[in-house]
Amino acid sequence: MSARTDRAEIEAVFEQLARAHADHDAHTIAETYAADAVIYDLAPPLGRQGMTHDSVAAWLAGWEGPILIDMRDVILTVEGEMAFLSAFSRMRGRQGGEDQDMWYRSTICLRKTSGRWRIVCDHSSVPFYMDGSYRAAVDLKP
Repeated sequence: MSARTDRAEIEAVFEQLARAHADHDAHTIAETYAADAVIYDLAPPLGRQGMTHDSVAAWLAGWEGPILIDMRDVILTVEGEMAFLSAFSRMRGRQGGEDQDMWYRSTICLRKTSGRWRIVCDHSSVPFYMDGSYRAAVDLKP
């Protein structure tokens, strides 16, 4: 398989994830991850292993309407059966009757197993203000 084909398949994974978030499709989101994926996402705890349908469905239930997720400044490196992506990600939607719009940093590793690319490590983060408040800097934009 060519590097160009692998890149196209990985890009399709992220397009599928974006549609699944907009459609509140917990099954598709969870299936995009390897069963033993390491997850460091924005919500507590500090880390966990695996992305389950139930945890995704519970998170989606807190949103009203579609969740829009976009990436920009994407850097994608593919080497054999492993791929590494870094990007600025934007998440928009409605939660608790209020519009949400925030940028965060994404670092994602994928592995190709049985002909399919799956996420094996997903690390999302926001910087924090080092002024003593330690507030998350969710107001930043690239």
